[in-house]
Amino acid sequence: MNKKTSTDAIDLLYEAILTLKDKKECHDFFSDVCTVNELLSMSQRFEVAKMLRAKCTYQEITEQTGASTATISRVNRSLNYGNDGYRIVLERLKNNDY
Repeated sequence: MNKKTSTDAIDLLYEAILTLKDKKECHDFFSDVCTVNELLSMSQRFEVAKMLRAKCTYQEITEQTGASTATISRVNRSLNYGNDGYRIVLERLKNNDY
């Protein structure tokens, strides 16, 4: 784990997220914790990851999501060299027919 993302406060946040039971609780919690722009940015990056996994081109991703090529590159780097967080979640969602 990265030292910058492994603090007691961050660990507590992760624990808090793990207590959420359904989509409404997630919505309520993240709406309180994040700004609208932060939520939109996270959802955009997740959509980019999904499209990259589906082998979409940068142009297709930009046109569909409005993401910049810098954002797409950053997500692609995480997919290829990150901690497999996107992969784990995308696989689980795929298995749940999302």
